[in-house]
Amino acid sequence: MSEQSSEANKATGHDSLLPIDEHVEEGQDAEGRKIRHRGVYLLPNLFTTANLFAGFFSIISAMNGRFEVAAIAIFVAMILDGLDGRVARLTNTQSAFGAEYDSLSDMVAFGLAPALLAYQWALSELGNVGLTVAFLYAACAALRLARFNTQIGKVDKRYFIGLASPAAAGVVAGMVWALKDFGVDGADLPWFVVLLFALLVASAGGLMVSNIKYHSFKDFDLRGRVPFVAILIAVLVFAVVFSDPPRILLLIFLVYAASGPGQRLLAVYRRGRVS
Repeated sequence: MSEQSSEANKATGHDSLLPIDEHVEEGQDAEGRKIRHRGVYLLPNLFTTANLFAGFFSIISAMNGRFEVAAIAIFVAMILDGLDGRVARLTNTQSAFGAEYDSLSDMVAFGLAPALLAYQWALSELGNVGLTVAFLYAACAALRLARFNTQIGKVDKRYFIGLASPAAAGVVAGMVWALKDFGVDGADLPWFVVLLFALLVASAGGLMVSNIKYHSFKDFDLRGRVPFVAILIAVLVFAVVFSDPPRILLLIFLVYAASGPGQRLLAVYRRGRVS
């Protein structure tokens, strides 16, 4: 019976029973004809795998009390996450598999890792309240990524709807890294400061699932020519960041996170003046 079914599948061109290590994606060529691609692209998925490992390493480091290392690993994951998409677009190796794999990796690196880092560093001092805040952040990251996947190709790519998960992770990890660099441990913080940190984590989670628009910077052309001064500005930015990475990165992500609500309030204020 199985041989007859296999022959029927071959005759109709359908491989319903594929080898376990096989992956097939269907697409369309320039003339709209359906085509099938076997296998996955190696280069962008290597960056995605490195992103996943950085998130996993951050979780392990936080569990072992190495909070500064855990925070740095999250920032490394951000760099790798930015590279995999850029590499895929530059080499024309985008795929549905890569998009799903990227989202799963982002959930680990920018959802679970920051939530666990925040809980292990300070939120555990609040008991069940801290546990709830950490879970809220992780759940919002999952919802943010799921919504993002459903909006691909349907919204203006120049903007994110809600704070991107890497930026939210940058706020949480940046705060831990900056304070840890000063020698401050979460267990030594007064209870009201821990509450403020919990509010920061919860706010980052809430912004991820909000309808506030954030600039995505995806319209920035890396392949085009730029004025010479642009290179000088890039060098200056790198020099400023490396002069004090914990606090400069935290400031950058805090400003970016606040830019969305700020622009929303400014638009409401302008509409009020016009009316």
